[in-house]
Amino acid sequence: MVAPTFSKKERIVSKKLMETLFEKGDSQAVTAFPLKAVYLPIDRPQGGASVQVLISVPKKRFKHAVDRNRVKRQVRESFRRHKETIYEHLIADRQLLVAFIWLSDRHYVSAEVERRVSKLLQKIAQQI
Repeated sequence: MVAPTFSKKERIVSKKLMETLFEKGDSQAVTAFPLKAVYLPIDRPQGGASVQVLISVPKKRFKHAVDRNRVKRQVRESFRRHKETIYEHLIADRQLLVAFIWLSDRHYVSAEVERRVSKLLQKIAQQI
């Protein structure tokens, strides 16, 4: 059973991990508009979380921080509710880095965002 929280350990905060995810060239992407998920399975470091997540809402899409923060909250909550999908399929000594990138310039209701995040997580779980 996965804890129903979204802890600090589950966030990608290290620039090194971000570079690994985006610049290595091995990462894969799946899209469920208005979200795109870029992911990369790597060897799990000692004490690291099994899944680490980055949520990006570009300033190009929403000029006001309050709008960007609202979308990030929706995606974070949706991930928290559906993260067991990934944990069930992940190999014990592997770690998964996932970046959710918002593609649209309009808001969606939380139920729709949750449905899209769930769909992305299911696609990723099938491919890892």
